[in-house]
Amino acid sequence: MAFKSGFVAVIGRPNVGKSTLMNRLVGEKVAIMSSKPQTTRNTIRGILTRETSQMILVDTPGLHKPSSKLGDFMVQSALTTLQDVDVILYLVEPENKIGPGDRYIMEQLKKVHTPIVLAINKMDLSNSDQLEACFNQYEETELFRRILPVSATLGENMNQLLKTLEDFLPEGPHYFPEEEYTDQPERVMVAELIREKVLQYLEQEIPHGVAVMTEKMTYRPEKNLTEIQAAIFCEKKSHKGIIIGKNGRKLKGIGKAARIDIEHLMGHQVHLELWVKVKEGWRDQENTLKDLGYKQDS
Repeated sequence: MAFKSGFVAVIGRPNVGKSTLMNRLVGEKVAIMSSKPQTTRNTIRGILTRETSQMILVDTPGLHKPSSKLGDFMVQSALTTLQDVDVILYLVEPENKIGPGDRYIMEQLKKVHTPIVLAINKMDLSNSDQLEACFNQYEETELFRRILPVSATLGENMNQLLKTLEDFLPEGPHYFPEEEYTDQPERVMVAELIREKVLQYLEQEIPHGVAVMTEKMTYRPEKNLTEIQAAIFCEKKSHKGIIIGKNGRKLKGIGKAARIDIEHLMGHQVHLELWVKVKEGWRDQENTLKDLGYKQDS
């Protein structure tokens, strides 16, 4: 049997479970997870190598109507990705009626010729009647080559999903070594893991006005230790106090939780130092967005 390889774009409305699905398929944390929408800001690649194929999974920012230059970047990044992949995996929830958000996405999908597989996520939270009704609605659109229910959280129907995606991949080489599971630089992964903990600890206090930059990483071979200095940027002075918390407790909690995940990523001990900096209106400043890594490839 010929070996297959190619790129799979994972798309869908914000907070539909794209990052959870990617992490489930790859078997490692390559995309941060949060209960808040629009968590993914950059196009993240996860690499899944099997005996018969290698899939490069592209986790795009959620498609939504933008309200800032950062939002414009996120939407444009997602739409550009659709033109450059071999398969599109479109993730939806089992709702009774197709909403305006999904209709907006399907209008964009009509513009591409890439094969599209629809996965109805969160099947564990729905009964068979709901799934069937949802299936029929999307089947009537005639946009999709295959439609199947899955649960990214529980891992249900993952083998069938992988087989389906593999069916649409072209014959090709190993693009990456078998042991690699992402092409993201360590600095980017570290910043994203810290941002995940910020979102988790802040709950609803500061929705999206937070970014993280890894400013310095130094490996000490004599100690098998990496020293990391990172900055958490917020938009208002009042937000800085919220992130730090009373007596610095919240920032300490963020740092401790992030350090555990970073040590798992690197496989050795990490010393992490965090600072909180105010950068007013950073989401609408093009130069700042580029400094933070939110820029289109030229």
